[in-house]
Amino acid sequence: MGQERGEKALKSSIQTDRQEQDQHRSHQQMTIEFDPKSVRRAERAIRCGPFTPKLFCQLSFRGVGLSEITGNEGVSNAYTKKFMGLIPGETALLWLVNVGVLRREVDGQGITDSFRLTPMGFYITQQQWQDLEAYPEPSLGDRLQNFLAQWQPTRFI
Repeated sequence: MGQERGEKALKSSIQTDRQEQDQHRSHQQMTIEFDPKSVRRAERAIRCGPFTPKLFCQLSFRGVGLSEITGNEGVSNAYTKKFMGLIPGETALLWLVNVGVLRREVDGQGITDSFRLTPMGFYITQQQWQDLEAYPEPSLGDRLQNFLAQWQPTRFI
């Protein structure tokens, strides 16, 4: 009888610890604050990029391979606005990695050709812009700032 009470108390304690950990994790996820300049730069990079909201939606659930994003498959998957070759596609994706929207997936053997959203990328595409069919059109100034930032990565505008 005393042993049963001890086991129940231990199970209750473990369950309480797990609940507290879950609450702590969810609180941590809700309290991530991003630098406003970084968010603006990332938003601008997304708006100026060749990718559709459908791609970012998929990236929030799973890693998407480069071959699924570029070429004819990228167009048929509706991940890109128009046909993109492999090198321009990877360059555009790597720019989104540099500004903090995406990350490359890693497996047991190293880096793969798949990409996923970072927490900031998720925040922008799935929370701020979740109800949009298409992302806001970038202005000429946005396009110029994005272009200059790509060519001067040490000095983000």
